[in-house]
Amino acid sequence: MSTTTFRSLPGITAAEITAGQQLPPLRHPVSATTIVLGALASRDWRPMHHDKDFAVERNGVKNIFINTPNNAAWFERYITDWTGPKGRLGRLRFEMKKSVFPGDEMCFAGVVRELATDAAGCHWVDLDLTISVDGEVRTTGHARVAVPGDPTDNPWTRKGERWMP
Repeated sequence: MSTTTFRSLPGITAAEITAGQQLPPLRHPVSATTIVLGALASRDWRPMHHDKDFAVERNGVKNIFINTPNNAAWFERYITDWTGPKGRLGRLRFEMKKSVFPGDEMCFAGVVRELATDAAGCHWVDLDLTISVDGEVRTTGHARVAVPGDPTDNPWTRKGERWMP
């Protein structure tokens, strides 16, 4: 079961965010189903994401493991759970240092690195992110997400030159 302490709608605004602020943690237990469905959703048919024997014998790991698009989706969920529905992911990059397997519990953590407002008035939050299992960092990442400046603002309405992540 996922556990989190995120707020409910309508979400966070730039005025509520400060550099150094910690995002609430998100924990999620990983099952074989989590891994297989993530691979299928991203059309990743490679057997190391659904065939344990192949993963162990050919890849030398202990089990099937989460693929890159599945990892990205979990990061996006973590970020947008924090921002609320008006948070608009602009950039995401991450490095998978070690695999995540069935039976692991992923613990997502994040910290606000920087806040900025661009010339078009879009409010940007730069985040440093991690996924850990049993205290060991498995994936590190960075994201840039647009958040509303106030409750009437909506980064999703920005178009063209007004949307430049």
